[in-house]
Amino acid sequence: MKLIMEMLNRFKKLIKKILPCFLISWYHFFLAFFGAFIYRFPSKKMKIIGVTGTNGKTTVVKMISKILEQGGYKIASFSSIELKIGKKEEENVLRMTMPGRFKLQRFLRQALNKGCQYVVLEVSSEGIKQHRHRFIDFNMAVFTNLTPEHIEAHGSFEKYRQAKGKLFQAVKDIHVLNLDDKNIDYFLNFRAGKKYGYSLSAKLQQAGADDKALSHKIIVSDYKTDTRGITFKIGDIVFDIKLLGDFNIYNALAAICVGLSQDIDLETCKNALEKIKGMPGRMEMVISEPFKVIVDYAFTPNALEKVYQTIKNNFNPKKLICVLGASGGGRDKWKRPILGELAAKYCSDIIVTNEDPHDEDPMDIINQVAGGAGSRAKKILDRREAIRNSLRSARTRDVVVITGKGCEPCIYISKYKKMPWDDREVVREEFEKLD
Repeated sequence: MKLIMEMLNRFKKLIKKILPCFLISWYHFFLAFFGAFIYRFPSKKMKIIGVTGTNGKTTVVKMISKILEQGGYKIASFSSIELKIGKKEEENVLRMTMPGRFKLQRFLRQALNKGCQYVVLEVSSEGIKQHRHRFIDFNMAVFTNLTPEHIEAHGSFEKYRQAKGKLFQAVKDIHVLNLDDKNIDYFLNFRAGKKYGYSLSAKLQQAGADDKALSHKIIVSDYKTDTRGITFKIGDIVFDIKLLGDFNIYNALAAICVGLSQDIDLETCKNALEKIKGMPGRMEMVISEPFKVIVDYAFTPNALEKVYQTIKNNFNPKKLICVLGASGGGRDKWKRPILGELAAKYCSDIIVTNEDPHDEDPMDIINQVAGGAGSRAKKILDRREAIRNSLRSARTRDVVVITGKGCEPCIYISKYKKMPWDDREVVREEFEKLD
């Protein structure tokens, strides 16, 4: 089976080299049509919400789902970590933000058959590039934020942004937009029946983000973050949510806008969001005493910096010990030294280790990340050994943060070879071994 899969992979690579880009694009387009056709276009009979952006998609999908359920609706959702239809939840073992066309359409058909009224989907730029969003009747598009990512796959940041924009171009009903993002003017240009905007600033700085461009606007007041979570006010209603980091205020506002667009009041939104006690692998505290150990999925420079800033600002650690790496497979090599530079800026101790090499030499990747971190970076190839080393060096009031994988269940050594893994479980196992 492994030999067959490797042969198929080589065949696909050969086809991509031989065929012109427009024929590959048409191939993906027709696959999307046939997937929808075979499963009888299930999205036409439900309300479909697509969430896109560089960071925060998984959390926003979870928050939207909770709000809609609190509002009395039966929902389905598909995110990077979880598949949910009604009350049935299962882990997303595909390791894909947005699955292939047939898997996605089958999921939509299953949701419809189970009586779901709403489906909330993560929508990736790569999925859009391969037309996976086609023949899904999206009623709403949600924009979280945009920072450089997947540049090598798309060719430039502008093309990456254009890929995200295609979702908003296709959705004519409702757009939900982060007014504080630097790219907001671009996304405001797309037409929609209603546009909901959210911001943390009473004085919106973006030129296009004025009242004339929006149907509704939410601006929070009295917001703060601490070691317990986030709090903020909308009008007279105080939200107290047990998630760390001011970026989760943005995630919550995106979900609240979705709720308001469906006539779900703020009190219901508040009750739903306050039931969320944490997100697997997203600023997840695995050990709290005598020192803290946090596991997070962050693998982009923007996300990693926000994680480091959140820990510094809220926990004020005596020492911040950082374990990080970068994925292989030739993807976004540009960011590897930048990740190291961020570690050098915020971390007391830096351990660079293996993540998902994907057929690349893992030491090459480690060296590129460590090159950005400078002489303070310790290079440890074995990820378990790197985690063990970080725990052994931690003392009271220190924080260890392990980034890059979050709750992912395996390490990809190559395209068809993976090793079972969970950063959180490894932390617990190695913590128990400490003297």
